[in-house]
Amino acid sequence: MMGGGAAKDTLLIVLPYPEPTAIIEHLSNKFPGLEINYVATNSSRNAQELHQQVPKHLWASATVLVTLFTVPQPEEVPKLQLIHLVSAGSNQLQSTPIYKDTDVTITTSSGIHGPQIAEWVILTGLVQSHGYNQLYELQKKRQWGDKRGAANSFNNVRDWVGQRIGILGYGSIGRQVGRVAKAMGMSVVAFTATPKDTPEKKRDHGFIVPSTGDEAGDIPVEWYSGLEKENLHHFLKQNLDWLVVAVPLTDQTRHFLSKEEFQVLSQDGSKPAYVTNIARGAIIDQPALIQALKDGTVSGAALDVTDPEPLPEDSELWGLENVIITPHVSGNGVAYLERTMKVLEQNLEHREHGEKLINVVRRSRGY
Repeated sequence: MMGGGAAKDTLLIVLPYPEPTAIIEHLSNKFPGLEINYVATNSSRNAQELHQQVPKHLWASATVLVTLFTVPQPEEVPKLQLIHLVSAGSNQLQSTPIYKDTDVTITTSSGIHGPQIAEWVILTGLVQSHGYNQLYELQKKRQWGDKRGAANSFNNVRDWVGQRIGILGYGSIGRQVGRVAKAMGMSVVAFTATPKDTPEKKRDHGFIVPSTGDEAGDIPVEWYSGLEKENLHHFLKQNLDWLVVAVPLTDQTRHFLSKEEFQVLSQDGSKPAYVTNIARGAIIDQPALIQALKDGTVSGAALDVTDPEPLPEDSELWGLENVIITPHVSGNGVAYLERTMKVLEQNLEHREHGEKLINVVRRSRGY
């Protein structure tokens, strides 16, 4: 919903972080008519427990809500017009009445995660390709190591120059991965849900951290699209050396990559590719990935997300030497809250002037 003006807004921020006083002061100075209430919750993921930490009168007065996953029942927020999520996705809200049964505008923080996640993607890819884990073990043992040993993974480094990286989901994160990959000498192949067949469609119309991303969409050497299996397979057949998964989790993308897709990606096993997932664990059929990693269909994987999370201690993934696992932290960074509030600030300006908001969730597609 647009209009109303920041002067008439009551902003309620409900987050599991201490109040960022400098950011709140900045918003207060920029929007002098804006009433701001901040509730620092604990880090529990119990929706009912978090909900009870917010006084009822604050729910009732809010016209704009900033949250991660704490949302009330629709009847508790009669004035609410806008929810801003401090996450890139909205899947955590999709089963709630406020998502399903209202037309309250929902925006995300898509665009703020590109720098740190792209660095994580490159970091883990290089750790694998340079055999760094083996080098680190030598360091801990205070051993120099045998540089001539054929079995040493650090003697079999293949740099990424001239190789092809396929980015499955060329949104804000994918665009920054593409930017960095191109700087490393790679060819970038992009995949999107819908066709990007004009310069305008290729542009990034969301929030962009300065000096990052691919605003014009000029970096990919090839573009592919379509959520149907044949379209996905056409993309996976493009001689890819590295596949980065960056699509949102929807009904259409759940188990988007399974046994058949890994076979297609590897050209029936003749050219195993490296797989990185920074999206959601359920986009990959995890048992199929484990099998592909074990039989060499997939050369290795870097997983910041798994299915389920936390990854159970008895998962085979933990013991696979060609796998790097981190606990869903690739998007973390000290600039996170500042950047998500920049998205909010931009949208408050747009509301004030009756302009179109950025990063609006389209419920029909799920993101």
